[in-house]
Amino acid sequence: MAKIKVVTDSSVQLTPEEIDKYDITVVPLTITIDGKTYTDGIDISREEFVKKMDASEELPKTSQPAIGIFEKVFKELTADGSQVVGIFLARSLSGTIEAARQAADIIGKTKEVTLIDSELTDRAEAYQVLAAAKDAQAGKSLEEIVNQVEDLKKKQKLQMMVVNLNNLIKGGRLGPLAGKIATLLNIRIELHMPGGNLDVAKKGRGKKFSKNFNKRVLKDIEEHKQDIKEVAISYVDTPEDMEVWTNKIKEINPDIKVLTRVTSPIIATHAGSGAYAVFYTTEDF
Repeated sequence: MAKIKVVTDSSVQLTPEEIDKYDITVVPLTITIDGKTYTDGIDISREEFVKKMDASEELPKTSQPAIGIFEKVFKELTADGSQVVGIFLARSLSGTIEAARQAADIIGKTKEVTLIDSELTDRAEAYQVLAAAKDAQAGKSLEEIVNQVEDLKKKQKLQMMVVNLNNLIKGGRLGPLAGKIATLLNIRIELHMPGGNLDVAKKGRGKKFSKNFNKRVLKDIEEHKQDIKEVAISYVDTPEDMEVWTNKIKEINPDIKVLTRVTSPIIATHAGSGAYAVFYTTEDF
């Protein structure tokens, strides 16, 4: 039966239960570390990747899905006459959405496949994917689904704390001199993604800077505790610290759903050891 199907990429922060319940297709990225290439979520878990990354002296390489993979996915999903909505991580972080666009063009499915740049990633991207999938199951039109996602996009905010700049330096995101100075001064940075662009919102030194970041986020949650439906915390390799933060949020309002999970390899690769991010929404997911 013809319907609207939702596709996303493996940088998204979705639970296995959500993927199954809402029939979401997740196209995996690939990761190369210490000379070996893995398919994200297929032959390496997020936890396994982080262990390998922390033990490796070289920066892992992440790659967008091959165009051929998208061709196969789009052919299969549209075979029964269905439309496809693809929601992918920010264009500024990956060429995934461009690979999807090229694939749809090659197989002549540009009318059947609608692509959306989430302008975000991780759980913030997931909110858009879930909204689209729920609307699709509810029988809403393609136009209604796209409008809902675009509206939701305007209401979202990603806040990330990067405590170790080594990966950003290795990846060339900081110049060599700036990177050396940042390391010597124990600089940490707070990143936001307004309009899909990765921006340094604040910078400071040491644990005090991170603690102040946490306090600001918790204060904001406190001030909006009756409106916030879910808070998501994604992290690289600090589960104990994130559990403490999770408990503090639950103390503010036990009714707020808190999802705390390891982030994807593509985010971990660039953000580095110790990084974490928080997302929250007033939408009911």
